[in-house]
Amino acid sequence: MKRKLLEVLLLLGLLCAVLCGCGGGSTAKTPEEGPASGSSEPEAQPPAGQPNEITVGIAQDLDESLDPHLAVAAGTKEVMFNVFEGLVKPTPEGDLVPAVASSFTSDGTTYTFTLREGVKFHNGQAVEMEDVVASIERNADDSQGEALIPALAAIERMEVEGNQLAITLAQPDNEFLASLTLAILPRDYGQQDTAPVGTGPFRFVSRTAQDSIVLERFEDYWGEPAYLDKVTFKIIENADSILMSLQSGAVDLFAHLTSTQAAQLGEDFNIEEGTMNLVQAMYLNHAEKPFDDVRVRQALCYAIDRQQILDLAFDGYGSLIGSSMYPAFGKYFDEELTRYYTHDVEKAKALLADAGYPGGFSMAITVPSNYQPHIDTAQVIVEQLKQVGITAEIQLVEWGSWLSDVYAGRQYQATVVGVDASTMTARALLERFTSTAGNNFINYNNAEYDAFFQEAITAADDAAQTAAYKQAEANLTENAANVYIQDLADLVAVRKGLEGVRFYPIYVLDLSGVRYTA
Repeated sequence: MKRKLLEVLLLLGLLCAVLCGCGGGSTAKTPEEGPASGSSEPEAQPPAGQPNEITVGIAQDLDESLDPHLAVAAGTKEVMFNVFEGLVKPTPEGDLVPAVASSFTSDGTTYTFTLREGVKFHNGQAVEMEDVVASIERNADDSQGEALIPALAAIERMEVEGNQLAITLAQPDNEFLASLTLAILPRDYGQQDTAPVGTGPFRFVSRTAQDSIVLERFEDYWGEPAYLDKVTFKIIENADSILMSLQSGAVDLFAHLTSTQAAQLGEDFNIEEGTMNLVQAMYLNHAEKPFDDVRVRQALCYAIDRQQILDLAFDGYGSLIGSSMYPAFGKYFDEELTRYYTHDVEKAKALLADAGYPGGFSMAITVPSNYQPHIDTAQVIVEQLKQVGITAEIQLVEWGSWLSDVYAGRQYQATVVGVDASTMTARALLERFTSTAGNNFINYNNAEYDAFFQEAITAADDAAQTAAYKQAEANLTENAANVYIQDLADLVAVRKGLEGVRFYPIYVLDLSGVRYTA
């Protein structure tokens, strides 16, 4: 019904990618230990005669390199979450708990980790402290430019004593612990890009480019083992093929469905609902005219009716946002910014006229062709912009082209995508808009914003840091850095007979708990 309504309205021309669980506490955290390596098999098993495995559909191929430290695409990190672990790892509740480390303590400046005994890499090698140090040093290295994880530049020294690692920072950092979710990799192993090796509950088996990725349960996992023996990720970039693959039985689980797709599945599937933990927006290239003019950007914000986008393209699912922060980040999310721009066609026209565009202008919106939610959003935006005299054209591109041309090359005017957080920190969402950030793909350059961000990452206490981050968010909103829309609802199709899907405050797909019902 929604799809038909959307198509009719388009024809008539009437439509106008956390909770901070990383605070520097003074007490050690200890996770619930799973069974000892190889000590027990999960109880849930598939029906008699059926392999204990599933096929999961994904809408994009992974990055060319599977090295977790070099991953760019959110989809790559989403899948490889099952393969890699850091000293700590996130929980569905938004906490950070020990993983490769068995415990840690912190006074806000020095973090001391105890290496967990018996942790093995997927190649059978025991994890040693040298592997941990090498992994951290690799991500902290800024000798060739910006470090892979800029927060690690705060490390003043690392000291190893037996099975303990003490990391001392140059100044306190309330968010530092989240940086240590970085994957611990075997040192001197040179094939992470094609044959990745981690410590997670699943191990990498094979990859067929543009077709599939195969993982198997890691039998020597230190914690609670995965239930499934094998998971095959099937790449289905054609949105029209998703339903066919599910209904034919070729795919057992598919995340990030549209509400229309979910409604058409029938009785063979349960639909699990969470949030994608993405900042969906129409991102604007400030190096391209007319988007270098704040009045034009503000006009776009007034021209867009975000609630209508949710109602028409998503059946009301989704959470409106007003800046580069989504609700799961709790204390950092400023609800007031969601109401900063109200839909106002006349105000949009006035701003355009003041900027020298009384008759509007033409623009291109580049959208990855494999993400139907972003295409649906862009279609509504095109019709809404007509009301203020702006003619927008959607340019669909393959995901690889989007990464190379839009994200890396910054050759675009506007794009509709979702931006994720690599870690459960406000910094992960906001650092990309600092003027010198290598991933600042919108070319935002604002001295006041840079100052707010610097104040946040050097704040001595949590309250001051939170306030500074909110000032940075307000700066993005007031200057209309982008046209913020929503954190999309995450509708996951799960074939009946399966259970255990868990949602996190970040963009991951954890399959370790997925199992056949007993």
